Amino acid sequence: MTEVHLSGHLICGTEEEARIVSFHLPTHVELTRAEVGCLAFDVTPTIDPLVWVVAERFEDQHVFELHQQRVAGSDWGRATVGITRRYSIVGLSH
Repeated sequence: MTEVHLSGHLICGTEEEARIVSFHLPTHVELTRAEVGCLAFDVTPTIDPLVWVVAERFEDQHVFELHQQRVAGSDWGRATVGITRRYSIVGLSH
């Protein structure tokens, strides 16, 4: 079983996008941390009010893919779908 690690940045293009992130983020973090197989999940603001550092760890690829599916259908997923993400993911087989 190989852990999946995601790291990178969530980058808003406008202050309105940043407000959307700030509004939805607490629930997104709470729900993700409660997922079975989530080992770590942190989204941390940077000195730039439009940028957050993202660091995630999941038990394996299956758990990570379930997380991605849940997020796609969540309020967070719908509200932030157009916001830039620059992520590196390690531990996926495809």
